Amino acid sequence: METPDGLTITGDIAARAQEVLTPQALGLIAALHRALDDRRLELLEARQRRVEDLAAGGTLDFLPETRHIREDPTWRVAPPAPGIEDRRCEITGPTDRKMTINALNSGAKAWLADHEDANTPQWSAVVGGQLNLLDAINRTIDFTGENGKHYALKPDEELATIIVRPRGWHLPEKHILVDGRPVSGGLVDFALYVATAGLRQIEKGQGPYFYLPKMESHLEARLWNDAFVLAQDFLGIPQGTIRATVLIETYPAAFEMEEILYELREHSSGLNAGRWDFMFSVIKSFRTRGTEFMLPDRNAVTMTVPFMRAYTELLVKTCHTRGAHAIGGMAAFIPSRDEAVNEAAFAKVRDDKTREANDGFDGSWVAHPGMVELCKEVFTSVLGDKPNQIDRTRDEVQVTAAQLLDVAATPGDVTEAGLRNNISVGIQYLKAWLGGLGAVAIFNLMEDAATAEISRSQVWQWLHNDVTLADTGHRVTRELIDQIVEEEIAKLPGEPEDYTEAKQTFLEVAVADDYADFLTLPAYARMP
Repeated sequence: METPDGLTITGDIAARAQEVLTPQALGLIAALHRALDDRRLELLEARQRRVEDLAAGGTLDFLPETRHIREDPTWRVAPPAPGIEDRRCEITGPTDRKMTINALNSGAKAWLADHEDANTPQWSAVVGGQLNLLDAINRTIDFTGENGKHYALKPDEELATIIVRPRGWHLPEKHILVDGRPVSGGLVDFALYVATAGLRQIEKGQGPYFYLPKMESHLEARLWNDAFVLAQDFLGIPQGTIRATVLIETYPAAFEMEEILYELREHSSGLNAGRWDFMFSVIKSFRTRGTEFMLPDRNAVTMTVPFMRAYTELLVKTCHTRGAHAIGGMAAFIPSRDEAVNEAAFAKVRDDKTREANDGFDGSWVAHPGMVELCKEVFTSVLGDKPNQIDRTRDEVQVTAAQLLDVAATPGDVTEAGLRNNISVGIQYLKAWLGGLGAVAIFNLMEDAATAEISRSQVWQWLHNDVTLADTGHRVTRELIDQIVEEEIAKLPGEPEDYTEAKQTFLEVAVADDYADFLTLPAYARMP
């Protein structure tokens, strides 16, 4: 196959791969890498310097150097793009063939086609997911399960709008080298989509739309904006065709929401409030600061605790002041055969979505088609026939840096039940991830990499702060963790040795002296 000078593909070129590994897409990858990768690496180094500053007693705050952006009332982001004016319910999930069809057919307004936390970066999934998206847009996709059930797309007008989530800035793609260096996984996901299926989306009257994960600053948003500008020029499409929603799922980004919208304004379609990754980032940012930033059992940290409430209120106000969509968090519940479990799950989702709709969010996420109608119903009860409530600017909201930082006011305890849950979920998820599955049903929830990140981060935080468990009085030690690991693995299906690699990977990031920034980095190193 034809590749640009200096670009090498080390992964297998499977059947049909050249339909997305096109000369134009590969040329775009090379151009993006050469123009932007040095800056990407500098920004990753800046993340490390911030962690060092926080460890030395620093804090997070709204930036004085960008005050003029926050205080300028005149600027707005671009108006909503075709196909994403109404986002009252969005479904998320990986881009395997069956999920692609089910998500598009689900009745949701949009589908977050996930090449990040619900996916694994196996080379076959990186390329195969792009092929599935191209087939979906070309309406050549179908799927027949082992039980003989056939899946096919509904008419175009009934399908969800595709919004692709590429990998974050920190993740490399080791199967593509430019000038001998691995390229950014996020830029690979972006370029392969925008240069193939994305162009077909434009022909169909929409555009290449993206969700941008894990950013920590407006300078990282500027880097994405520069990638969009370069790609649109490279492909000969109008500036502003590409649109992006940013996930505000890191602690530092919560203090730079307006600046992030500003950097992307011609290409912006809003912000999203994520829960697990945000909690993970709280621990990562202040991991050396003892009990001041200690979180209780993860299931006790709801979106209504003080610091999370401040974050979501500020997000809605920020978005609507600037004409952008505010999208709520994930309902990870999946329907169960147990009616009591089902009833409790649906009640919880209804409460969660009702709070979001009443707070001013324009839509929210679900992880399963069975939750789509509930989410739509709740938001429709507030929106009516309006596509969104961007006009509700929440002028009464005033959020301070101190409120965003008030983790200490979070109610709840650290318990052995919570420790066991973190260990079991983390190991179960990593076993699936290493085997090629990025979205996994565990304990009636659809879990992705964000769940594993908060699970292992909490274990690390509790271990390194000598936490005493409220329900048993035991102190969290390495010995106790090792004991619980073996006990929880013994409860799982299969043989204990089936979990050896997952256990080793989990312990590598959960009990080490040094905190690993992302568990997916050492896990990716274990992948071929």
